[in-house]
Amino acid sequence: MKKLLTRFALVLLVLLLAAQLVRVERTNPPVKSEILAPTDVQAVLERSCFDCHSNRTRWPWYSRVAPASWFVARHVREAREDLNLTEWPLMDAEAQQFFLGEMKQQLEAGNMPLDSYLLLHWGARLNDAERELLLTWIDEEIDLLTGASFP
Repeated sequence: MKKLLTRFALVLLVLLLAAQLVRVERTNPPVKSEILAPTDVQAVLERSCFDCHSNRTRWPWYSRVAPASWFVARHVREAREDLNLTEWPLMDAEAQQFFLGEMKQQLEAGNMPLDSYLLLHWGARLNDAERELLLTWIDEEIDLLTGASFP
């Protein structure tokens, strides 16, 4: 039994070492523009959203170690495709309104930031006041885009 466990551990070690040869792209494309928000809202967005949803990702050490690197790079790529806050002003008003609605839904459901992200980034966790701050800002932005706040 001990010999079998030793072989298993050796095979696992070889696989982990071989996995390091599979590189993933960890880049930050140039920031074209950025979402404009009040200072307090901007601070929350940068702390809790920008690592995945912007071109200003801070790549942690584990994003260089497979297999975690594969997960992190894929997650950031998909999150940027879904919503990139450093390309926000390049969107038309209809797209901005759609994404604000999506952000509101995700925040109200407690889906963002992702639990898997919060495991290693405790500082990104939103407290109730921060969540409410973002939701209020989103409602105000939607009103501005739809003209609802004008008589």
